[in-house]
Amino acid sequence: MGEPTVDGATVEVVRSHLVSAAEEMRAALVRTAFNPVIYEVYDFGISIYDRHLRLVAESTGLSRFLGANDYSLRKGVEYVGRENLRRGDVVLLNYPYWNAAHTYDATMFAPVVLPDSEELIGFLCIRAHWMDLGAKDPGYVLDSTDMHQEGIIFPGTKMYDRGEPVREIHELIRFNSRMPELVIGDLNAQIAALRTGERRMTELYRDYGPAVVDAVIDRVIDVAAQRAGEAVAALPQGSWTAEDWLDDDGVSDDPILMRVTVTVADGEFTVDFAGSSPAVPGPVNLPLGATIATCRVAFKGVTTPNEQTNAGHFAPLRVRAEPGTLFHAQYPAATFTQWTGTVALELILKALAQGMPDRLAASSGGDVPGFMMVGRHPDTGDMFAVSNNDPVGWGGTPGHDGIGPANHLCQTQARNTPVEVLESKTGMFFERVEIRTDSGGAGRFRGGCGLRRDIRFVTPGEFLTVIKKTKSAPWALAGGEQPEPNQVVVFPGTDREHRVSTRRTAVAVGDRVTLLTAGGGGHGDPRSRDPEAVRRDVAEGYVSARAARDVYGVIA
Repeated sequence: MGEPTVDGATVEVVRSHLVSAAEEMRAALVRTAFNPVIYEVYDFGISIYDRHLRLVAESTGLSRFLGANDYSLRKGVEYVGRENLRRGDVVLLNYPYWNAAHTYDATMFAPVVLPDSEELIGFLCIRAHWMDLGAKDPGYVLDSTDMHQEGIIFPGTKMYDRGEPVREIHELIRFNSRMPELVIGDLNAQIAALRTGERRMTELYRDYGPAVVDAVIDRVIDVAAQRAGEAVAALPQGSWTAEDWLDDDGVSDDPILMRVTVTVADGEFTVDFAGSSPAVPGPVNLPLGATIATCRVAFKGVTTPNEQTNAGHFAPLRVRAEPGTLFHAQYPAATFTQWTGTVALELILKALAQGMPDRLAASSGGDVPGFMMVGRHPDTGDMFAVSNNDPVGWGGTPGHDGIGPANHLCQTQARNTPVEVLESKTGMFFERVEIRTDSGGAGRFRGGCGLRRDIRFVTPGEFLTVIKKTKSAPWALAGGEQPEPNQVVVFPGTDREHRVSTRRTAVAVGDRVTLLTAGGGGHGDPRSRDPEAVRRDVAEGYVSARAARDVYGVIA
């Protein structure tokens, strides 16, 4: 018999069921996780695949995680062997060069097998950030020089075998973590989410039958590939190169060159990182899967941004990075500090903007200004490690101002950690959180503003900052102006005051830190901005009266 014919209504119902299943998995994870970075920040990625390992649905989460799931699932299934996967199995993978992320982004995947026929119908994949897996430092590793300093490694290890937990693996994780209750709690939350997905996929195949569901998946992926191809054909054709710099690798203070060439031609969208730095000693090297995931975010944004993602949407994308370079880390290169991918996303857009400035915004804040405190909670004595990724301003566009402060565009649906959570679970007290006047790049359409955050420490511990763009400013477009880069000032107003980017800093009670996040780049000549818009900016505190006069030529 040939493939069944499916009507449009059936296609849409089955497609929506898969998307709904992914969202239900997300709800199960968020409701049962122990770690604020999961249940508050949404630092996870959830994906559903068919039997051929093709992405068919995903939930909201970190976009770079979702793209990375594709790569890690294939590597994990290859390592374990499809023939060795049974109903009820769950596999853990965090080997960075296969996992497409650092060691603490724990990927767990499970086959979906029909209970009656034992037919393999698909796979489920969840990655989420765990807070500790026995790396050399608690919280976040900022200066590792090889993978073995970054935590215990699982190359594709069964945690559940035919539905039964493998006790030895669970205990290995428990005894290799400084915060075992958090880690085991999040592990179990991922299991709960995977079991939710198993039930929903099994119900779908039971109700419609494998032949119909498989036919729908084929059609949905084919249509997505067609639309992505049409979108690539509609883009300006050509080749454009851009460069940028990371502050350092966390080991030395040397800046690191990043170069990309984006070529749109002959139905393909090629991103080539030739000319970028070789791999460096510190932990900013990107595994190839993470590089591909970063490219997918940029590609999806300029081709089919409003469609639910599946494997077909990436059919025209090609990614090139030479092994042993910054964008194709190989064993035993350190990979823990993944901020390279954030800056690389902006770099790809910077190259594209040369050929299509009317389609793209100027740079956002250029980076994700991350911070974390590690210490012992005064009430419980338990170790804590709680992080936050601060918002930046987005770049001005050809038609409107950039938003801000907002999460960097690489984070999509991710959120900031609420002040209430940070204060209750750590030794940080927030004296000030406010929008920074004049922090957005000036332009006909200005960049969004950045943020100021003043922190006073009420318990001792370590304060970690993870920022890779403090020495070079976000880029502007079409005559707009660049904003100031991100800044972190530790011990302000004392004889110890100095600036840092990526650093572990010991803090005592009463010490302070000020974080200043960058605004977005401006788009267009500031002197061509609508004077009424400038006056409104002054009234709302985004632009000072002095900048209105000196930069925009408007008396406010």
